[in-house]
Amino acid sequence: MSKPRQLKFGAMLHGVGGHIAGWRHPQAQADASVSVDFYKSQAQKAEAGKFDLVFVADGLYINEKSIPHFLNRFEPLTILSALAAVTSRIGLVGTVSTSYSEPFTVARQFASLDQISDGRAGWNVVTSPLEGSALNFSKTIAEHPDHAKRYRIATEYIDVVKGLWDSWEDGAFVRDKATGVFFDPSKMHRLDHKGEFFSVQGPLNIARSKQGQPVIFQAGSSEAGKNLAAHTADAVFTGHGRLSEAQHFYQDVKGRAKALGRNPDELVIMPGISPILGGTEEEAERKYQELASLVTMEQALAYLGRYYDHHDFSQYSLDEPFPDLGDLGKNSFRSTTDRIKRMAQENNLTLRQVALLEATPRTAFLGTPEQVADRVQAWFEQQGADGFIINSMIPNGLDDFIEHVVPILQRRGLYRTEYEADTLRGNLGLSFPVNRYAKEREVNVQ
Repeated sequence: MSKPRQLKFGAMLHGVGGHIAGWRHPQAQADASVSVDFYKSQAQKAEAGKFDLVFVADGLYINEKSIPHFLNRFEPLTILSALAAVTSRIGLVGTVSTSYSEPFTVARQFASLDQISDGRAGWNVVTSPLEGSALNFSKTIAEHPDHAKRYRIATEYIDVVKGLWDSWEDGAFVRDKATGVFFDPSKMHRLDHKGEFFSVQGPLNIARSKQGQPVIFQAGSSEAGKNLAAHTADAVFTGHGRLSEAQHFYQDVKGRAKALGRNPDELVIMPGISPILGGTEEEAERKYQELASLVTMEQALAYLGRYYDHHDFSQYSLDEPFPDLGDLGKNSFRSTTDRIKRMAQENNLTLRQVALLEATPRTAFLGTPEQVADRVQAWFEQQGADGFIINSMIPNGLDDFIEHVVPILQRRGLYRTEYEADTLRGNLGLSFPVNRYAKEREVNVQ
């Protein structure tokens, strides 16, 4: 008899946040993006709330128009290693680009985090959409790979990393002082990969952790992104404004995974949401309006421009229809830029309206704790999500969700009261990945 589905939750640790003016909020800690104590406190609160994971996003290019949090923040693996020492059960997930890093290095870094945390590491795979990233890695803008090529690179890259993570079979390190045998040579394996983009011999110089391999997360929602997720991800970060959109994405990606011979239940879909809670609807609305009022039009245009490789939207009339941008944005945040163009056209929106909507989006999860819990339950039960990544748009947003919404979901039997496992993979309900060489040996013996 199969166990009933239960909600999964992650907390985005985002310093002063993804809101372009959130740092100005009277209750915001203005230096949160580089405050170790702030990150520790947030991670420990999420663990007390029995969250599956904390998530640290990243990017590789900034300019004077970037979101304040992006200008001065921790590198993910560094801060996650620090958080591993002050937590014991919650998963630790960080972003690293496949376009501007090497598979061997990244495999080693995440395998190390997995050992440090005793099996709680996860890698969020991104392909770095901003062309300016090339300028920070000894390349020109022209050398920034286009959208399709970035995903070909990512597919091969992940295959290499997973192969390296299997360099050592479980139990390879004997460490027998009496005989002098440190490891079993038959359980060490070179990858000897030679592909379109990478040539990697191996083996990796660190063993597998108790969860086998770090969990693979993926965040792209374009066609190429969905195909990559279906092929190789364990979990997917996504974002949708309406349940119908979430349901379509959910069925689409799970269907692609099933078509590839995978169990769709082993692909966890987790939309990002930004709950705003109040004792009444009016209080929640006041909190949203307080945040929205901090944004200037100049900031909103800059925020919108980032999605289009920092395109200068100030050149257009604010109250004319959203400009025809042609193919601009197709090689950056493609799923987002396509959505914005489509939304503007279908609703005949002006540039002013689009900029404000994007800079301070009105969350569908706004209201009293009961109302937000109802919305979470509806998305979960109606197959729009397996869980959610909680992004705190306002100060104390994570605290409010844990203190007021989580208990309601627990009483309804939709969310754990204790952790089921001591690894990230175990808590997400994912199966243990048997080492490929051990599996091959077992097949040959049979």
